[in-house]
Amino acid sequence: MTKYEAIMRDIKRRIEERSLRPGEKLPSIRALAKTFQCSNSTVIHALQELETEHVIYSIPRSGHYVVDKAQPRTAEGVEGFDFATSAPNVRQFPYVHFQHCINQAINLYQDELFVYGTPNGLPSLIRAVRAQLESYQVFASERNIAITSGVQQALALLTAMPLPNGKTKVVVEQPGYHLFLALLKLRRTQAIGVERTARGIDLARLEALFQRDDVRYFYTMPRFHNPLGTSLSNADKQRIVELADRYDVYIIEDDYLADFEQDAGQMPMYYYDTNQRVIYLKSYSKIMFPGLRVGVAVLPDALVGSFQQHKLTTDIDSSMISQAALELYITSGMFRRHRDEVRESYISKSRRLYASLSKHVEPFLKPGTFVHPASVCMKAHIVLPNRIDMGALLRNLRQRHVFVGDMKEHYLESYYPEKIMKLNVSKVAEERIESGVALIADELSRVLRG
Repeated sequence: MTKYEAIMRDIKRRIEERSLRPGEKLPSIRALAKTFQCSNSTVIHALQELETEHVIYSIPRSGHYVVDKAQPRTAEGVEGFDFATSAPNVRQFPYVHFQHCINQAINLYQDELFVYGTPNGLPSLIRAVRAQLESYQVFASERNIAITSGVQQALALLTAMPLPNGKTKVVVEQPGYHLFLALLKLRRTQAIGVERTARGIDLARLEALFQRDDVRYFYTMPRFHNPLGTSLSNADKQRIVELADRYDVYIIEDDYLADFEQDAGQMPMYYYDTNQRVIYLKSYSKIMFPGLRVGVAVLPDALVGSFQQHKLTTDIDSSMISQAALELYITSGMFRRHRDEVRESYISKSRRLYASLSKHVEPFLKPGTFVHPASVCMKAHIVLPNRIDMGALLRNLRQRHVFVGDMKEHYLESYYPEKIMKLNVSKVAEERIESGVALIADELSRVLRG
């Protein structure tokens, strides 16, 4: 056994014996080198191998920590498979570095953070965001960028304010983002659905709706759709922008998972917009943590003034401390490093999910109903045969400690929910994904045989 293997074995033993607990910091590289009487490079080799095996993780300039692989447990204490939760993994929240940025922001800006700011947002953050957006192929002037208290606030404002086209109805994807559907219902806004599948949008119906109905805007998640997890092709995105321009319709492009894209050739709808039809929204909650209520809206010239007025009457300005801390987090390079690390982690888990679905579940499905997208994210879905009792299937899976979701909340009341199972691997350890999917496949097989 080599020295680095001995170090790995000892750390694993200490974790198993609970002398090193989940989330606990490991001794420093220098301390480990002294304990094992070896060079720092040997210790670094051992730690890198443990990171590859997802036994530990590192925080730059902070140290190495034990991975918390805990999954939800049942009342009997049995470890379960949580494919239902879409919240980010708390282990990957950048607490330490963002706290440092908060402290630095207070020292740097002082009184400016504790008085009323501007409804547009902190000017230095807008400059940082403008530069960052260019890496997503979103090119905008600073006057068109507004900082909001999360994307949800931007959606609420856009739903409340009048648009220059003077129209009243909203077109939404079916299935679609459940909280936006709930917002439309609360505001008593008339919504019309257009079918969205793994293969895209029914463009013929979308054009008919734009042409026939009084459509003010079309709300869409072109990239890594919630809840399906799939993306529109560049050709479809370009075509939708052309239709919006032809029929005087605005588009709200919710690009909430832009930071997880691994294909540089995938463009946002905004990229194809030459006549200011697209309202582009970006979130930081998924790539960082949900409690960071800072969102970005890129607005057409005709909407800037009205949006500012509506935001001013809502909260005057979004949290200045959060804005200042985020600005420092972006400009220091911390955001880019964190994004790259988290993206690689989720891409690896997502590939494992889709490979497991292809291996275990696809054989039970109607040919062509399971689509393996070129770009994958932590979300996936399974289109099930109509004869399946979804309620019974979900109950049976819960009894086997596998937690998944259905699509009921993702449809308008006027739509009949399709029998689709949604999956998310945010909270499932990578090495356990295939085992959980195999249980889903086994239950599907049993139900279909019955």
